[in-house]
Amino acid sequence: MTLRQQQALHVGIAGLGAVGLPVARWLDDRANNHGLKLAAVSARNLEMAEKKVAGFKKVPPVVEINQLIEVSDIVVEGLPPEIFEELAEPTIAQGKILIVMTLTSLMKRLDLIDKAKETGAIVIAASGALVGFDGVRAASKGKIDSVLMKTRKPPLGLKKAPFVLEMGIDMNSLTEPLLLYKGTVREAAAKFPANVNVAVALALAGVGLDNTEYEIWADPGVSRNLHNITVEADAVSLNLDIANVPSEVNPATGKLTPLSAIATLERLVAPFTVGT
Repeated sequence: MTLRQQQALHVGIAGLGAVGLPVARWLDDRANNHGLKLAAVSARNLEMAEKKVAGFKKVPPVVEINQLIEVSDIVVEGLPPEIFEELAEPTIAQGKILIVMTLTSLMKRLDLIDKAKETGAIVIAASGALVGFDGVRAASKGKIDSVLMKTRKPPLGLKKAPFVLEMGIDMNSLTEPLLLYKGTVREAAAKFPANVNVAVALALAGVGLDNTEYEIWADPGVSRNLHNITVEADAVSLNLDIANVPSEVNPATGKLTPLSAIATLERLVAPFTVGT
């Protein structure tokens, strides 16, 4: 039986921040109209989560993470890194579909992908704020010589990054672009865990965490999260420019990110999809 032949798939939303809440609202607005049903939501602060969903057309149950997993066929992850494993491990152990948005957290637990092979679970790394993953994935089936990604963000979106705090960099006083980091994606993830999920996704789609080069700039002259990706391969040369509008809820997250999660959900039940 295919996913589309089943009754509506039950979707659980873990985290109601800049990603999870828009996805939950989308599911609520389109209830019983697309093979997907909002089963429940969860968050670190359940009382606050109840307030956020109070105005929904059909208010979903607000439950603990373990209960969310039990009632869901698909779990959309949008949690703080410190509680990622609390969600991911049992979701995969129970053979569910896990849509991961916090790729820096998954990066630390790639063993969970091997576990998914044993349990029948499916782990989907959503595209988030980037485009072009279909081309990168296809190119990786041949030979990729190099992948370089450069990110420029307004300083406000980088103020809370561990590296910025440790170095005591005053983001409010910047008057010109400042290169904060240049190196591999693996090292960048530890320094900017909330800012490089897109770079981790790119690395996992292509040549890996240690072979994907990354730069991140704080730039007071930009109002959007800018990304440039250059790929050199035997089958293609790619040069992609992306200019994402930051979320009002969390400037470190682009508005495209929750839309990416929505598109991922739609793809699971759609009779026709485009792209690799």
